[in-house]
Amino acid sequence: MEGLSYLFLLLGVFSIQGSSVNLKENFALKGTAVQSSTYYTWGAGNAIDGIRYAPGPASSCSITSYQLSPWWRLDLLDYYYIYKVTITNRGDCCLEQTTGVEIRIGNSLVNNGNNNPRCAVTSLVPARSTVSFSCGGMEGRYVNMYIPNIQMYLTLCEVEVYGTAKKQVIRVQVKTAENVDEAELKALVLNKVNQTLSNQDVMLTWRMQPNGKVFQ
Repeated sequence: MEGLSYLFLLLGVFSIQGSSVNLKENFALKGTAVQSSTYYTWGAGNAIDGIRYAPGPASSCSITSYQLSPWWRLDLLDYYYIYKVTITNRGDCCLEQTTGVEIRIGNSLVNNGNNNPRCAVTSLVPARSTVSFSCGGMEGRYVNMYIPNIQMYLTLCEVEVYGTAKKQVIRVQVKTAENVDEAELKALVLNKVNQTLSNQDVMLTWRMQPNGKVFQ
């Protein structure tokens, strides 16, 4: 292909595939948390401190006050496709404080985020146990734990969120007199884009079309 060649590098869509799929990384650890109220010193951040269990009665848990419709909200600080949310209960008592919790995921802060689409509702979570809920890739920045229309404490000893970063699309124009399917040129383009995105959790590879070409 002589002269000006146009390459469309689409992350996760067309010519170059990019993703940050890593269901082993807990994205909650990168976020911040707030809750509707706080019982003594059991703040919202305790539920994303990376500690599932700790000595003492709920010493590393978040607990709201006894109130109507308590809620807890995680801000992931970015947009994700969420596949799994994991909740760990306290180990000493009070199992009802983690029962009937609606897990809601989305991008809205209407009603403190509690109106976002629902992923799941917890049943009884045994003491000192960790339970996971599949959310099927729901998109959202906010993950809420919400007990609607009940006077209750809401206790969360750890909340973990696993998924993938929301994919992006970029367009790159490459000026070359060479065949864009040449291995050396493809490697050069990938290396340049990787350098540009060096601070992002992205892996780039070429995606071939059915005819074996990268772009036609």
